[in-house]
Amino acid sequence: MESTTHALPVTPKQIAYARSLALRNRTLLPWEVQQDRRSLSGWIEAQVRLKPVSDMDRRPTSRQVAFAEKLARIKRRAVPDECFRDKGLMSKWIDGNR
Repeated sequence: MESTTHALPVTPKQIAYARSLALRNRTLLPWEVQQDRRSLSGWIEAQVRLKPVSDMDRRPTSRQVAFAEKLARIKRRAVPDECFRDKGLMSKWIDGNR
């Protein structure tokens, strides 16, 4: 006897909730998981457990800012304004000015 299992389609509410979680966590909603209800439920459960990304998480730490400002004084140049808004940019600026 052959068992055939049919994947249930996702519901519009499921997709809407998954999209809101993807935005909150700043992640992609994979196309593959949108194909059946069980896969999407698993993805949703994993995303719910994640801590939301906040704007403060992207900002450079006070230690990064202090070190960058020290380097800027030594090199007699200014730290670009965008570096104060993004941890990754600040890190790149520091690495390029050591």
